[in-house]
Amino acid sequence: MSGPPEKMWLDNEAGPLLRPYSLTNGRTKPSATLSLQSLVRSTGRLAPDRVEPTHARMLELCRFATSVAEVSAHLRQPAVVTKVLLSDLIDWGAITTRVPTDMPDREQLEALLHGLRQL
Repeated sequence: MSGPPEKMWLDNEAGPLLRPYSLTNGRTKPSATLSLQSLVRSTGRLAPDRVEPTHARMLELCRFATSVAEVSAHLRQPAVVTKVLLSDLIDWGAITTRVPTDMPDREQLEALLHGLRQL
């Protein structure tokens, strides 16, 4: 690489400086069962200023029911990292979770896939 070393980490393509392993303190499995479709919502029991920045951002994102996939996308973190951190908030009573009841069935998803392939 060319240029001074201090410029190397300022490039947007370098990605986050705090690696996922650091965010989860090395944990790789969430303590709660969460799917990408699970909806999470803040309970208001824990103020965002009382937790680390990533957890605080999650609490802000979860003011309204939000899927785990959406939280993961907003944080730009892998789903497993998001699930581990959301599990912390669940364990602390800061968010609740539920599985949506209006999930499409397999036939609907296959019809959608077939239609997309026709495009």
